Amino acid sequence: MTTQLNQATGKVPPNGNPLVAHRYGADPYALVFGDRLYLYMTNDALEYDESGVVKENSYSSINTITVISSADLVNWTDHGAIAVAGPEGAAKWATQSWAPAAVHKVIGGKDKFFLYFANNASGIGVLSSDSPVGPWVDPIGEALILRSTPGVADVTWLFDPAVLVDDDGKGYIYFGGGVPEGQFAEPGTARVMRLGEDMTSVVGTAEVIPAPFMFEDAGIHKRNGVYYYTYCSNFYDGERPEGSPPAGEIAYMTSDSPMGPWTYQRTFLKNPGHFFGVSGNNHHAVFEFHDSWYIAYHAQTLSKAQGIANGYRSTHLNRLTHLEDGSIQEIHADYEGVQQLVTLNPYERIPAATMGWSAGVKTEFLTAGGEQIVTDIENGGWIGLSGVDFGSRGAKAFQVSVLGLEAGGVLELHLDDPAGPLAGKLSVPAANGAEWTELKTEVHGAIGVHSLYLVFTGASSKDLFKLAAWQFTTEA
Repeated sequence: MTTQLNQATGKVPPNGNPLVAHRYGADPYALVFGDRLYLYMTNDALEYDESGVVKENSYSSINTITVISSADLVNWTDHGAIAVAGPEGAAKWATQSWAPAAVHKVIGGKDKFFLYFANNASGIGVLSSDSPVGPWVDPIGEALILRSTPGVADVTWLFDPAVLVDDDGKGYIYFGGGVPEGQFAEPGTARVMRLGEDMTSVVGTAEVIPAPFMFEDAGIHKRNGVYYYTYCSNFYDGERPEGSPPAGEIAYMTSDSPMGPWTYQRTFLKNPGHFFGVSGNNHHAVFEFHDSWYIAYHAQTLSKAQGIANGYRSTHLNRLTHLEDGSIQEIHADYEGVQQLVTLNPYERIPAATMGWSAGVKTEFLTAGGEQIVTDIENGGWIGLSGVDFGSRGAKAFQVSVLGLEAGGVLELHLDDPAGPLAGKLSVPAANGAEWTELKTEVHGAIGVHSLYLVFTGASSKDLFKLAAWQFTTEA
């Protein structure tokens, strides 16, 4: 009997955008540490009306931030949701966690990581950790920036942080947004402020960044001694002076100092609606990874493919180019995404929540704050990995850490397509879900570089199994 395979939705092979298809993720912010890129995102989650129909995203119940990471920019490991705000969160004083910003700094000879977030539009908090994936704590027990902070009282929306640690180790935070009544052309609501050496305090007074037609979404990057402040323009529908940013686009200003003064340049990323047919807010992060520049941004592509594009956003990546004069070339957002930077080594332990593409699966924490595992595995579901290098000798065996559930099932290994050549098959016995086991099977034909698909089959109405990690070996 042939299993009916689930169809890819949103992220379809061989495309790279959106980055993942099993969860949403908005307001991306990039942190590079070692050979990996970490992306932190507002954890958009579906909201329903009384009839069970998906309604417009209100953002009001978002109190977690999700993290994914990659070494190759195509296969992404899901690290799950950080409990940020509310009774279960690290920052119990906060009610929401929007638009994160993350940064790394060596303090006292140790790697420290800081995660800044918006408590709705009323303040900005900070968490700290010894790892880019946590666990996270609230080092100050209160907001970092409030309206009582010097220079901040007149900011309409106190949110959307971006952070820079400069070459001299000094830190700066950029934030703000909103349009005071009638002040569309010059809202005056963007700010920059010095951070203390500890990265969990602010110094002096916040300075105004005179961003034309400012709306929200602070961004900051530095290249060749030039500081680029980037932001989303507002949606004023009246006439704009020549040279002003159009509505809902990402614009940039430049300076030779992190605090300004700033010179407006132009926009470089149109609204997502221009590329994907669903308009909305525009949020981005510009960063360098392995000597190339990229932009992360969000669009409602996954939710559109699901037929529920009601403000539920997904992160995308594209290359970004600085021209010889330092200006930023306009971005052409697309589904294709970026090229895979390195092949994936299948002879290392791979977390099961690492996916290039997927269908019919979800993820959850194995233990609170621990590793993500793959769950809700459906008959006909699958996980795809791009650019897996089995080498010239090839793989002889496959082993997996698995938790058998009521039905059990079969894990099939296919090359190049979910229905491609079968390289191996592993039976997972039915069990009561109490004990993780290591299972192993022989592999044939896995030589050279291929896409790899883990395909799941079993009783369609029952829970099959859960996966924690997998690995190939060169010996049977």
